[in-house]
Amino acid sequence: MKKLLAITLVIMLSGCLTSVPVKRNFPDVPDELKIVCPDLKYTDDTTKLSQVIKIVTENYSQYHECQVKVDTWMEWYKTQKDIFESIK
Repeated sequence: MKKLLAITLVIMLSGCLTSVPVKRNFPDVPDELKIVCPDLKYTDDTTKLSQVIKIVTENYSQYHECQVKVDTWMEWYKTQKDIFESIK
């Protein structure tokens, strides 16, 4: 019984000595996260300055909000990818 246990132990430990190469790939960006910023609004009625200012203000707000989201996402992704590649 001890011989069988010793042989089994030797076989199991000899399997640990071989290394199997594992190729790691950093995941690509999912399509859901490759969003495009929405189109800006246009106005045909330029007779009212209040309407023009309202549209311009909404466009600026929308643009800056989208810019922050996209820039933050790209920075986070690049940082994670750099960390992943540095651990090789």
